[in-house]
Amino acid sequence: MFIPLHDANTLKHIKVQWVTIGLIAVDLAVWLFTGVVASQSVSQATIVGLGYIPAVAFHHARLEPALALVPEPLTYVTYSFVHSGFWHLAPNMLFLWVFGDNVEDAMGHLRFLFFYLLCAAAGALVHGLVGTTSEAPLVGASGAISGVVMAYVVLHPRVKVWVLVLMRVPLPLPAFVPLLLWVGQQFLMLVLEPDGSISWGAHVGGIVAGGLLVLVMRRHGVPLFDREVVTPRAVRVRSTPNPAMAVAPDQQLRTRLPWRR
Repeated sequence: MFIPLHDANTLKHIKVQWVTIGLIAVDLAVWLFTGVVASQSVSQATIVGLGYIPAVAFHHARLEPALALVPEPLTYVTYSFVHSGFWHLAPNMLFLWVFGDNVEDAMGHLRFLFFYLLCAAAGALVHGLVGTTSEAPLVGASGAISGVVMAYVVLHPRVKVWVLVLMRVPLPLPAFVPLLLWVGQQFLMLVLEPDGSISWGAHVGGIVAGGLLVLVMRRHGVPLFDREVVTPRAVRVRSTPNPAMAVAPDQQLRTRLPWRR
């Protein structure tokens, strides 16, 4: 539907979005190993071993011990760091880069990391509930990133976001316009194609989790729906003048008008 390019939304509480950068780095490193360095058999084994398989999670099937790279509960999270190809990875990382920094800013580094992982787990859970007997492994960060997108809408619906519409036209739009349309599309497609090649259930699970978790995991005092302007920490100024800088009215006038004699 659209591709996000840039948002006019400065960081207000943190200087660098370290967790967002770290998540992108881990996803990229895993893809480089599975998609470029490793052989096809190793790549497939990694997808099976780290991917989320509903039939295994709901005890309808068992995975060969040699393929079980992590204990079963961890696949609710590990699947989100594995991608099937570059064009599966790239859009997810672009969404995370554009929207993740401001959600991290609103929560703080550690809480944002927990938020991201919880959204990933919620996406896997809903995907599994849609098809509990499916033996196809689920991989990709889209469940977690769907939560990030929904949190961004709740926090900054009116911020201007540059998006590429229909892969051709760049437009600056209030965030709620493209993002709520995208959210609605995920719910619609889950109804129309519950068993499609794209896991709409993972997207919906992440969206629901993100919309709820942001209400309780944001910093104290961080407003919802852009209800007030928060000055970035880097440009905050003292609200009271320094007494040592006080000067007489005439001197103030001379300071403002240096040509006055």
